[in-house]
Amino acid sequence: MSQPDIARVKFCACGNLRRATRELTQYYDEYLQPSGIRITQFTFLINLAREGALTVTQLADKLAMDQTTVTCNLRLLEKDGLIERKTGQDQRTRIVTLTAQGQQALARAIPFWEQAQAQIVAEFGQERLQNVLKEVSAMVAFTR
Repeated sequence: MSQPDIARVKFCACGNLRRATRELTQYYDEYLQPSGIRITQFTFLINLAREGALTVTQLADKLAMDQTTVTCNLRLLEKDGLIERKTGQDQRTRIVTLTAQGQQALARAIPFWEQAQAQIVAEFGQERLQNVLKEVSAMVAFTR
């Protein structure tokens, strides 16, 4: 039996993008630390602030996450008083909204996020960053 060519694995799109997102998550978390929320929480809150009330399914779709993971994250945000979940018209549907406390947490976090983002742009370049994001979006569209 021949050995597989494992050298090619270093070009694995999934492995490399996951590594990059872990690094970026840690990077943004360091900047956001004084605000008391993490980038994962920030992402939920900013989507709710931008979109208003969303069902769990809609939020999962926007975040490209499975509903179970979204629900687990929402429990923590709800426990901290940052979001509220209510039953929709259909008893099976849950509507998620940002609370006043969630809006305040987001307002505290945005300046720290802006610092992190500005540093990324300064080091990486706006055009280069936009190109990377465009390519990542194309990859996401391909996989859906």
